[in-house]
Amino acid sequence: MIETRSELTDKKPDLVQRFVDASIVGWYHYLYGDNAAGNAMIKKLNPEMTDELLAYSVAKMKDYGIVDSGDTLRDGIGAMSDARVASFFDKMVRAGVVRRDIDFRKAYTLRFTNKGVGLDLRPKN
Repeated sequence: MIETRSELTDKKPDLVQRFVDASIVGWYHYLYGDNAAGNAMIKKLNPEMTDELLAYSVAKMKDYGIVDSGDTLRDGIGAMSDARVASFFDKMVRAGVVRRDIDFRKAYTLRFTNKGVGLDLRPKN
């Protein structure tokens, strides 16, 4: 999830789009390309991480489709839909995390997602 202020999405949508696109491309490179630089940063910030644990984690993210599965296969990593957001909101209401009267539709936009960014970076099976 990427969060920012509505003011930024309204006044600098090109900046937001570039950030979202770069994040998506970064995920494709991390999962399917050379992730050595990313792993080095992770280990620097989390010294308990090992190469073996990171390799295991990437393999499990792929096995379980945590980052790249479902709608992402068509729309790219980060794919989202109004129905998925509504479903999540309903679950949070039932769990008592948020009130039903909140207008969750004001809290997100699909404007920067579902554009197929990075699909060409996914390996062909």
